[in-house]
Amino acid sequence: MLHKNRVKNRTHMTSFRVIIISFFCLILVGSLLLMLPISSRQRCVTSFPDAMFTAVSATCVTGLVVKDTATYWSLFGQAVILMLIQIGGMGVITVGLAIIRASGRKIGLWQRSTMQESISAPQVGGIVKLTGFILKTSLIIEMIGAALLAPVFCNDLGIAKGLWYSLFHSISAFCNAGFDILGTTEQTFPSLTGYIANPLINIVIMLLIVIGGIGFLTWDDIYTKKYHFRQYCMQSKVILLTSLFLIFVPAAFFFFRDFAGMPVKERTLCALFQSVTTRTAGFNTADLSGMTGASQAIMIVLMMIGGAPGSTAGGMKITTFAVLTANASATFRQREDTQMFGRRVGQEVLKNASTILMMYLFLVLMGGMVISVAENLPISECLFETASAVGTVGLTLGITPRLGVLSKGILIALMFLGRVGGLTLVYAAMPGR
Repeated sequence: MLHKNRVKNRTHMTSFRVIIISFFCLILVGSLLLMLPISSRQRCVTSFPDAMFTAVSATCVTGLVVKDTATYWSLFGQAVILMLIQIGGMGVITVGLAIIRASGRKIGLWQRSTMQESISAPQVGGIVKLTGFILKTSLIIEMIGAALLAPVFCNDLGIAKGLWYSLFHSISAFCNAGFDILGTTEQTFPSLTGYIANPLINIVIMLLIVIGGIGFLTWDDIYTKKYHFRQYCMQSKVILLTSLFLIFVPAAFFFFRDFAGMPVKERTLCALFQSVTTRTAGFNTADLSGMTGASQAIMIVLMMIGGAPGSTAGGMKITTFAVLTANASATFRQREDTQMFGRRVGQEVLKNASTILMMYLFLVLMGGMVISVAENLPISECLFETASAVGTVGLTLGITPRLGVLSKGILIALMFLGRVGGLTLVYAAMPGR
């Protein structure tokens, strides 16, 4: 009888529910740690709403903050935030399976299935090997990123502090989190505005963001098939080509519409950086509030699109955008079937893409309207904020620290939904899924 109950409980604990519960538990632990006096520079107890907002933002690799990370949190608090970013970026399930594997315990079919759902893998086969590849590659890339950033930060801040800043920003960029520790008492929430003209910082951070945002399965394709692009799976082809389009087209628009007073070199770097960071990461080198309204509108769209499935990025995903674009193209050309790279896109894929788009539009619009009414703020600023939250981006026009409890609660919910995925939450609530 006891065995039957255990089987029944395991059956009800679906992959979708495990993903939801894992993220929730990590957020709760992170919130409690950040509330401790040792986590703040002033050695004071941080309120639960502020600690939870920070923990959610770090775990969901968003970057929206209510306290300046550099000036409010102590070294211990920053380390907790970095731990949450690392685990949240690679995935709670990925890290959990790695720990199980390291302990020598056997990984069963149920755990493999959960991992498959967590990273959007096409099949269960080879999932344990893929987990090891993800962890090893992630750590190597983060260490290389830190080593490349170190010369600049060590020169500006000293060796010990420079190395910590290099590691923090490398992990934050790779995990598409957007947290920075560059604030001072004179200038809080600066992000990377102090390095707007530094080519090394700009290029390294952009590369880390892009690599983290294209997804673990795309890495695997690149690693195993090298430069044989035709041999890549259709998803990898779609992700890589759509990513290039979403980087360079908005960058060209930003170049000609914004940053007019800059030299061409700085202007190019700034336009590219804002295009790359807007979809997933949350760093900024320019004053976003000074950009044109048209550019801010494009940024809202980019934030909603996000990165690739099974990556460190959030949003409704590049593949969703590509499928919807291909479907619209087929409709305009009066074709019966939607095709990508010569292959037919199934109706189930189209239905999921349309559903995800409607969910994200609803969340952004409703969240923005509620915050606008509650805070008496312009709707454009509030839509920017909600798109940033649900896309787990972290860019802001500066209103986050001034929001009330209700508005912060809305952003927390949007960040959580954006990271675990709206459909994951729906499936978790459905019986038999």
